[in-house]
Amino acid sequence: MAVVETRNLNKVFKEGHLGAVNNVTLETREGEFLVFLGPSGSGKTTLLRMIAGLENPTSGEILIGGKIVNNLSPRDRRIAMVFQSYALYPHLSVYKNIAFPLKAQKVPRDQHQKKVEWAAGLLGIGALLDRKPRELSGGERQRVALARAIVREPAVFLLDEPLSNLDAKLRASAREELERFHRSVGTTSIYVTHDQVEAMAMGDRILVLNKGHVHQLGTPTEVYDDPADTFVATFLGSPPMNLAELGDVIVGFRPEHFLPAAGITGETIPLRFRVENTEYLGSEWIVSGLLVGGILDAKKVVSRIPNAKHLELGGVYDFAVPARTLKFFDRATQKRVPSKDVSWQ
Repeated sequence: MAVVETRNLNKVFKEGHLGAVNNVTLETREGEFLVFLGPSGSGKTTLLRMIAGLENPTSGEILIGGKIVNNLSPRDRRIAMVFQSYALYPHLSVYKNIAFPLKAQKVPRDQHQKKVEWAAGLLGIGALLDRKPRELSGGERQRVALARAIVREPAVFLLDEPLSNLDAKLRASAREELERFHRSVGTTSIYVTHDQVEAMAMGDRILVLNKGHVHQLGTPTEVYDDPADTFVATFLGSPPMNLAELGDVIVGFRPEHFLPAAGITGETIPLRFRVENTEYLGSEWIVSGLLVGGILDAKKVVSRIPNAKHLELGGVYDFAVPARTLKFFDRATQKRVPSKDVSWQ
């Protein structure tokens, strides 16, 4: 295991254009599963590729295990990378795919079988060693790619959206396998995704990026419950956080906290709500509409509630938000501000 650090890391692909990665400084914890999360073009894959040695930084330093690795080739950085495409050799058997890095590392041939069988056994694919990639399911191919990575016994795993080519059901089971794999191996891992569900479910911590900038680094609970700015507030959560401007500040509240008033206890902020649309999702309803009256009049908001059968389209109802769940952001900077510093009612 090893700690990965970046210090003031930058990547500019074309002079005069915005950087793909801008002044990123981070430090993993040994053995943690760190997720890079952001939309397309956020810089998450570029950042991962610089750590891997597949892209050269414009400026800044990369350290693995306390050693600056900017000038080291990927094979000398003690990392293993799993790509979105898995990049398996179609003409080779599963056994030979897994063993391929051992040949590249010049590991003695008499050690190959033991190492391959160990890696395959860890991932439950020992019975597939004689097959070709075309004979495998998407989940099995993913496990072969992981076995090929682990057989090198790297200090760091780098995973670039390895589940994105799988269907929804297979993604869920593959995610569980990845989590189980990480718990059993304990190697420091960095995982790139645009999927907030994957990030929240798998990450020990999440690095939220947008347009090359780091917006927040924290645990799933921290980035969801205490977003650093309006981007994090709206990128995480489905539906995203409701935001409404109040002069110099923006007030935010999650859809699951905006509920029929009768069902809330404690100090609340009462809000009248006109229903414009309802969506039934099986275990819950998504209800959207407009606030009516007060300083938030005509603001569009969304609620996530267990039952909306009694709500009529066009009807106006008493809703409320627990006061403790409100978040406030500076309108100019979009950054979080402490609620004690805000007077808005």
